[in-house]
Parts: sequence; structure tokens; C-alpha cells
Amino acid sequence: MMTENVLVTRDLTKRYGTALAVDRANITIPRGAIYGLVGRNGAGKTTIIRMVAAQTVPTSGEVELFGATGEKALQAARARTGAMVEIPSFYPYLTARENLEYYRRQRGVAGKRAVEDALEQVDLANTGKKKFKTFSLGMKQRLGLALALMNRPELLLLDEPINGLDPEGIVEFRNLLLELNRQYQTTILISSHILSELQNLATCYGVIDSGKVLEQVSAAQLAERCRDCLELKVDDAARAAALVERELGYRDFEVLPGGVIRLYEGLEAPQRVTSLLITQGISLYGMEHRGANLEDYFLNLIGGVRHG
Repeated sequence: MMTENVLVTRDLTKRYGTALAVDRANITIPRGAIYGLVGRNGAGKTTIIRMVAAQTVPTSGEVELFGATGEKALQAARARTGAMVEIPSFYPYLTARENLEYYRRQRGVAGKRAVEDALEQVDLANTGKKKFKTFSLGMKQRLGLALALMNRPELLLLDEPINGLDPEGIVEFRNLLLELNRQYQTTILISSHILSELQNLATCYGVIDSGKVLEQVSAAQLAERCRDCLELKVDDAARAAALVERELGYRDFEVLPGGVIRLYEGLEAPQRVTSLLITQGISLYGMEHRGANLEDYFLNLIGGVRHG
């Protein structure tokens, strides 16, 4: 059975004068995914999300939402999305409930229960008469998320939602998103430059730099590429690799340029490898136990060097 794609962009491009903010971006998000859009500040993440949410008009290219393209069909499809690109302009002297009720009426969201459901989803139902101006940053972020959830969206668009949160707030927000994804099968597009946090959340990634989407990779593929390894630098990598395979039976390795071998098995007994190489006359210049994370992978990718 084919997986339905909730969002597809095709050569999506945005220019501001002569500046190219997004350059022919192609991303594909299947239903039920948590898609992490990874990039430095200014890479084009916010612009992509704004174009998907119809807050910015693309210079060229196409957005497809729930299989719909064309402005009229997209308008209907966007009713199935919720977006939090920045904390909305809430009224400081109103409560969480009063603020959401104002937006519910303004946006024509049916049913007063929508406000209560959204507040419960983000754990703000018990804030009572507490005014927005006294909220912590974490509470403000959660109220912004409640607003995005009020129409029960199938696709949630979040731009840097954990910016400025303390560690406890980040964990709370992450758990909230995971619960939404698990309980309601909400598909989520979330951008961040806090790469270690996305690694705790995303099921797939798009890596963006200077407006270009460099790669899309699943969490499983990333885990495979970021496995722990023993990295050896030798004078004859081809001969060393042949020795390791023949004498030690190791087959899970790769040979990289510059006399580098990455060995993915036998990590618990590196002395077996070093002893073999030295006795066979291989010069060993260095050995390091390495483990890569999303940040390592991202930095290598934008630097033009790939793991694996």
C-alpha cells in the first residue's frame, strides 16, 4: 500500500529582490511523520513554512497539500492545517481561555468545546484567571500551540517552537508533540537549529542550507549513518581493510579517502585491530572511537563531506 503524502513541494522558490531565500526546495512529508527541517538561522526554514501556510507567496514552484494543488483547492486543504510561525499576538490582560475564544470567533471555528479541547491538549486548562502577561515563555508557547490546534489540524506547521525555552520547557513541549502525533496521528513539520532536540523527536529530516534542501533522510537512515565506529588512519587503507576482513572476519567497514577506515564491528576489542595491522607492517597514524549525532551529520553535509 502506498503511503499518502500530506505535503509535497516542487521546486519551491522565494526571492526577495535579488536575494534568493529559498532555492527550488523539494520536500515530501508522509502522513503521520514528524518531519524535522534542519538548518542554521537564515537558511530558509521559516520562508518554506510561511509559503506552505500561505503567509508568503512563492516566487515560483508548487505546494501540494493533501493531494491538492492550485489556489482554490489549496485554500480548502489549508483548513486542515494549523501553523505556529511565531507566538501570536495574544491580549496581555485576557486569560488563556478568553484569548482562544476571541480567536475562535474571529476564525469561525465551530463549537465552543474547541477552546476547552485545545487547552486540555496543551495542559493549560487549569490556568483559571491567570492573565497572559504573567505567563512564562513555556506557557506562552503552549498557548500558541493551542491556537494552532483549535481546528484539529491533520498537519501542524511549527517554526522554531522551542526557541528560548529552558530545558524543562523543551522536554514538556517535546512530549506534547509526541503525544499529539501518537494519539491523533497529527503530521508535524517542525523547524529548528537545535539539532539535538530534533533528534529526540523527528521520524525524518530535511537538511537545508542557503535556501537549498540538500538531503531528505529518515531517522532510521540517519541512525545507520551515525553509528559508532572505530576510525583508523593508516598508510595503506586498501591493504589494511583486506587484512581486517581476511584475518578478523570483519565485514562491516568502509574505506574513505585519505587512508581512513571506519570499522563498525569489533569496537569492544580495538587492540585486535591495532595488533594485526602493526604485525603486518601497516603504519597506524591514529585511531579514534567516534559516534556521530545529527549535528555532526549536518555539519559534515553542509561542509560537503558525507558520513557513510
